[in-house]
Amino acid sequence: MSISACLAAIDALKAKIDKHRPFEEPMLSRIRDFYKVGLVYSSNAIEGFSYDETETKILIEDGLTAAGKPLSHALAVIGHAEGYDRMFGLLHRDSISEDDLLMFHACLAGSLDNEARPGEYRNCNIFLTGSDQIFPSPEEVPGRMSDLMASYARNSGKLHPVEAAAKFHAWLTIIHPFADGNGRVARLAANAILIQNGYLPNPIPPMFRKDYIRGLHQAHTNDSFFVEFFADCSLANTKDFSRFLHLDDQPSKPPRDLFQPS
Repeated sequence: MSISACLAAIDALKAKIDKHRPFEEPMLSRIRDFYKVGLVYSSNAIEGFSYDETETKILIEDGLTAAGKPLSHALAVIGHAEGYDRMFGLLHRDSISEDDLLMFHACLAGSLDNEARPGEYRNCNIFLTGSDQIFPSPEEVPGRMSDLMASYARNSGKLHPVEAAAKFHAWLTIIHPFADGNGRVARLAANAILIQNGYLPNPIPPMFRKDYIRGLHQAHTNDSFFVEFFADCSLANTKDFSRFLHLDDQPSKPPRDLFQPS
Protein backbone atom coordinates (compact mmCIF):
# COMPACT_ATOMS: atom_id res chain seq x y z
CA MET A 1 0.00 0.00 0.00
CA SER A 2 1.34 3.44 -0.91
CA ILE A 3 1.90 5.98 1.83
CA SER A 4 -0.93 8.16 0.50
CA ALA A 5 -3.34 5.21 0.46
CA CYS A 6 -2.27 4.21 3.96
CA LEU A 7 -2.84 7.70 5.34
CA ALA A 8 -6.21 7.90 3.58
CA ALA A 9 -7.22 4.58 5.16
CA ILE A 10 -6.21 5.86 8.61
CA ASP A 11 -8.28 9.00 8.08
CA ALA A 12 -11.30 7.00 6.95
CA LEU A 13 -11.19 4.92 10.14
CA LYS A 14 -10.51 8.00 12.25
CA ALA A 15 -13.67 9.61 10.83
CA LYS A 16 -15.71 6.62 12.08
CA ILE A 17 -14.05 6.76 15.49
CA ASP A 18 -14.59 10.52 15.73
CA LYS A 19 -18.34 9.99 15.56
CA HIS A 20 -18.09 8.39 19.02
CA ARG A 21 -16.10 11.26 20.49
CA PRO A 22 -15.82 12.77 22.96
CA PHE A 23 -15.32 9.58 24.96
CA GLU A 24 -16.80 9.84 28.42
CA GLU A 25 -15.78 8.16 31.64
CA PRO A 26 -15.24 5.32 32.34
CA MET A 27 -14.57 4.56 28.66
CA LEU A 28 -11.93 7.30 28.43
CA SER A 29 -10.00 5.88 31.37
CA ARG A 30 -10.16 2.36 29.92
CA ILE A 31 -8.79 3.58 26.59
CA ARG A 32 -6.02 5.55 28.24
CA ASP A 33 -5.04 2.62 30.48
CA PHE A 34 -5.12 0.20 27.55
CA TYR A 35 -2.66 2.26 25.55
CA LYS A 36 -0.54 2.98 28.61
CA VAL A 37 0.28 -0.69 29.12
CA GLY A 38 0.75 -1.31 25.40
CA LEU A 39 2.99 1.67 24.79
CA VAL A 40 5.13 1.18 27.89
CA TYR A 41 5.59 -2.53 27.21
CA SER A 42 6.34 -2.21 23.50
CA SER A 43 8.68 0.76 23.86
CA ASN A 44 10.69 -0.91 26.63
CA ALA A 45 10.75 -4.26 24.82
CA ILE A 46 12.27 -2.62 21.74
CA GLU A 47 15.10 -1.43 24.02
CA GLY A 48 15.67 -4.92 25.43
CA PHE A 49 13.98 -4.57 28.83
CA SER A 50 12.66 -7.90 30.05
CA TYR A 51 9.18 -7.15 31.42
CA ASP A 52 6.52 -8.79 29.25
CA GLU A 53 3.12 -7.21 28.70
CA THR A 54 1.45 -8.97 31.63
CA GLU A 55 4.29 -8.09 34.01
CA THR A 56 4.17 -4.49 32.77
CA LYS A 57 0.41 -4.34 33.43
CA ILE A 58 0.78 -5.78 36.95
CA LEU A 59 3.57 -3.35 37.86
CA ILE A 60 1.71 -0.31 36.50
CA GLU A 61 -1.68 -1.20 37.97
CA ASP A 62 -0.76 -3.07 41.16
CA GLY A 63 2.80 -1.96 41.91
CA LEU A 64 4.12 -5.52 41.97
CA THR A 65 7.53 -6.24 40.46
CA ALA A 66 8.39 -9.44 38.60
CA ALA A 67 10.51 -11.92 40.55
CA GLY A 68 14.08 -12.43 39.39
CA LYS A 69 14.26 -9.41 37.10
CA PRO A 70 16.64 -6.46 37.49
CA LEU A 71 15.48 -3.43 39.43
CA SER A 72 16.44 -1.21 36.50
CA HIS A 73 13.89 -3.04 34.34
CA ALA A 74 11.16 -2.30 36.87
CA LEU A 75 12.28 1.32 37.00
CA ALA A 76 12.09 1.42 33.19
CA VAL A 77 8.41 0.48 33.40
CA ILE A 78 7.67 2.96 36.19
CA GLY A 79 9.56 5.80 34.47
CA HIS A 80 8.02 5.18 31.07
CA ALA A 81 4.57 5.04 32.63
CA GLU A 82 5.21 8.45 34.18
CA GLY A 83 6.37 9.71 30.78
CA TYR A 84 3.13 8.40 29.26
CA ASP A 85 1.09 10.33 31.83
CA ARG A 86 3.12 13.47 31.10
CA MET A 87 2.57 12.89 27.39
CA PHE A 88 -1.20 12.88 27.88
CA GLY A 89 -0.81 16.10 29.81
CA LEU A 90 0.12 17.68 26.46
CA LEU A 91 -3.13 16.52 24.83
CA HIS A 92 -4.72 19.97 24.63
CA ARG A 93 -1.58 21.73 23.45
CA ASP A 94 -1.00 22.26 19.74
CA SER A 95 2.73 21.44 19.73
CA ILE A 96 5.63 20.07 21.75
CA SER A 97 8.74 21.86 22.97
CA GLU A 98 12.33 21.06 23.87
CA ASP A 99 11.33 21.33 27.52
CA ASP A 100 8.76 18.56 26.93
CA LEU A 101 11.47 16.31 25.50
CA LEU A 102 13.74 16.98 28.47
CA MET A 103 10.78 16.24 30.76
CA PHE A 104 10.20 12.88 29.04
CA HIS A 105 13.88 12.05 29.44
CA ALA A 106 13.88 13.01 33.12
CA CYS A 107 11.07 10.50 33.69
CA LEU A 108 13.43 7.70 32.62
CA ALA A 109 15.87 8.29 35.49
CA GLY A 110 16.79 4.96 37.09
CA SER A 111 16.87 3.05 33.81
CA LEU A 112 19.42 5.10 31.86
CA ASP A 113 22.86 3.74 30.90
CA ASN A 114 26.05 5.40 29.66
CA GLU A 115 26.02 7.77 32.64
CA ALA A 116 23.20 9.67 30.97
CA ARG A 117 22.03 12.72 32.92
CA PRO A 118 18.22 12.66 33.30
CA GLY A 119 16.62 15.63 31.59
CA GLU A 120 19.87 16.87 30.05
CA TYR A 121 21.48 16.61 26.64
CA ARG A 122 24.60 14.48 26.37
CA ASN A 123 28.09 15.78 26.96
CA CYS A 124 29.83 12.87 25.22
CA ASN A 125 30.18 11.43 21.74
CA ILE A 126 27.89 8.54 20.76
CA PHE A 127 28.92 5.25 19.15
CA LEU A 128 26.18 2.71 18.49
CA THR A 129 27.02 -0.97 18.34
CA GLY A 130 26.42 -2.37 14.86
CA SER A 131 26.14 1.07 13.27
CA ASP A 132 28.59 3.13 11.25
CA GLN A 133 26.52 6.30 11.57
CA ILE A 134 28.27 9.43 12.80
CA PHE A 135 26.15 11.45 15.20
CA PRO A 136 26.51 15.16 16.00
CA SER A 137 29.12 16.10 18.57
CA PRO A 138 27.80 17.15 22.00
CA GLU A 139 28.65 20.76 21.12
CA GLU A 140 26.40 20.52 18.07
CA VAL A 141 23.41 19.00 19.86
CA PRO A 142 21.73 22.18 21.21
CA GLY A 143 21.85 23.87 17.82
CA ARG A 144 20.61 20.78 16.01
CA MET A 145 17.73 20.44 18.47
CA SER A 146 16.78 24.09 17.98
CA ASP A 147 16.79 23.48 14.22
CA LEU A 148 14.60 20.40 14.62
CA MET A 149 12.03 22.23 16.72
CA ALA A 150 11.97 25.19 14.34
CA SER A 151 11.58 22.90 11.32
CA TYR A 152 8.75 21.01 13.00
CA ALA A 153 6.95 24.25 13.90
CA ARG A 154 7.40 25.54 10.36
CA ASN A 155 6.42 22.41 8.44
CA SER A 156 4.19 20.22 10.62
CA GLY A 157 1.01 21.87 9.38
CA LYS A 158 1.97 20.99 5.82
CA LEU A 159 2.23 17.27 6.57
CA HIS A 160 -0.26 14.62 7.58
CA PRO A 161 0.05 14.28 11.40
CA VAL A 162 1.13 10.63 11.13
CA GLU A 163 3.87 11.63 8.69
CA ALA A 164 4.90 14.58 10.87
CA ALA A 165 5.12 12.31 13.94
CA ALA A 166 7.22 9.76 12.06
CA LYS A 167 9.61 12.37 10.71
CA PHE A 168 10.02 14.01 14.12
CA HIS A 169 10.76 10.59 15.62
CA ALA A 170 13.34 9.78 12.95
CA TRP A 171 15.14 13.12 13.12
CA LEU A 172 15.26 13.12 16.89
CA THR A 173 17.02 9.76 16.85
CA ILE A 174 19.37 10.97 14.10
CA ILE A 175 20.48 13.82 16.35
CA HIS A 176 20.62 11.40 19.32
CA PRO A 177 20.64 14.25 21.85
CA PHE A 178 20.82 12.03 24.95
CA ALA A 179 23.48 9.61 26.10
CA ASP A 180 20.70 7.01 26.54
CA GLY A 181 16.92 6.91 26.23
CA ASN A 182 16.67 8.50 22.77
CA GLY A 183 14.31 5.88 21.36
CA ARG A 184 11.93 6.03 24.30
CA VAL A 185 11.84 9.83 24.21
CA ALA A 186 11.31 9.80 20.43
CA ARG A 187 8.37 7.41 20.74
CA LEU A 188 6.77 9.51 23.48
CA ALA A 189 7.25 12.64 21.36
CA ALA A 190 5.77 11.01 18.25
CA ASN A 191 2.74 9.85 20.21
CA ALA A 192 2.31 13.30 21.73
CA ILE A 193 2.13 14.70 18.20
CA LEU A 194 -0.46 12.08 17.24
CA ILE A 195 -2.82 12.65 20.16
CA GLN A 196 -2.52 16.43 19.86
CA ASN A 197 -3.89 16.04 16.35
CA GLY A 198 -6.71 13.69 17.32
CA TYR A 199 -5.02 10.44 16.24
CA LEU A 200 -4.55 7.31 18.32
CA PRO A 201 -1.27 6.49 20.04
CA ASN A 202 0.89 4.19 17.93
CA PRO A 203 2.69 1.38 19.79
CA ILE A 204 5.44 -0.23 17.69
CA PRO A 205 5.09 -4.03 18.03
CA PRO A 206 8.39 -5.50 19.30
CA MET A 207 8.07 -8.27 16.69
CA PHE A 208 8.81 -5.61 14.07
CA ARG A 209 11.91 -4.33 15.86
CA LYS A 210 14.19 -5.33 12.98
CA ASP A 211 12.21 -3.27 10.45
CA TYR A 212 11.92 -0.41 12.94
CA ILE A 213 15.70 -0.28 13.47
CA ARG A 214 16.35 -0.64 9.75
CA GLY A 215 14.02 2.28 9.02
CA LEU A 216 15.78 4.51 11.53
CA HIS A 217 19.15 3.53 10.09
CA GLN A 218 18.00 4.36 6.55
CA ALA A 219 16.51 7.66 7.74
CA HIS A 220 20.00 9.11 7.96
CA THR A 221 19.88 9.34 4.16
CA ASN A 222 16.17 8.82 3.34
CA ASP A 223 13.33 8.68 5.84
CA SER A 224 10.66 7.37 3.43
CA PHE A 225 10.91 3.73 4.58
CA PHE A 226 10.55 4.71 8.22
CA VAL A 227 7.59 6.98 7.50
CA GLU A 228 5.87 4.13 5.62
CA PHE A 229 6.66 1.68 8.41
CA PHE A 230 5.31 4.04 11.07
CA ALA A 231 2.15 4.68 9.02
CA ASP A 232 1.59 0.94 8.49
CA CYS A 233 1.77 0.39 12.26
CA SER A 234 -0.62 3.30 12.81
CA LEU A 235 -3.12 1.85 10.33
CA ALA A 236 -2.98 -1.60 11.97
CA ASN A 237 -3.47 -0.02 15.39
CA THR A 238 -6.40 2.10 14.19
CA LYS A 239 -8.01 -0.98 12.65
CA ASP A 240 -7.67 -2.82 15.94
CA PHE A 241 -9.24 0.04 17.87
CA SER A 242 -12.13 0.30 15.40
CA ARG A 243 -12.81 -3.39 16.00
CA PHE A 244 -12.90 -2.78 19.74
CA LEU A 245 -15.66 -0.25 19.08
CA HIS A 246 -17.36 -2.65 16.61
CA LEU A 247 -16.92 -0.21 13.73
CA ASP A 248 -15.64 -2.77 11.23
CA ASP A 249 -19.12 -4.14 10.43
CA GLN A 250 -17.98 -7.64 11.38
CA PRO A 251 -20.11 -9.49 13.95
CA SER A 252 -18.25 -11.03 16.86
CA LYS A 253 -17.90 -14.81 16.78
CA PRO A 254 -20.45 -16.68 18.88
CA PRO A 255 -18.92 -18.70 21.72
CA ARG A 256 -18.41 -22.36 21.10
CA ASP A 257 -20.31 -24.88 23.22
CA LEU A 258 -18.09 -25.05 26.27
CA PHE A 259 -19.59 -28.38 27.27
CA GLN A 260 -19.18 -30.05 23.90
CA PRO A 261 -16.91 -33.12 24.12
CA SER A 262 -13.41 -32.36 22.80
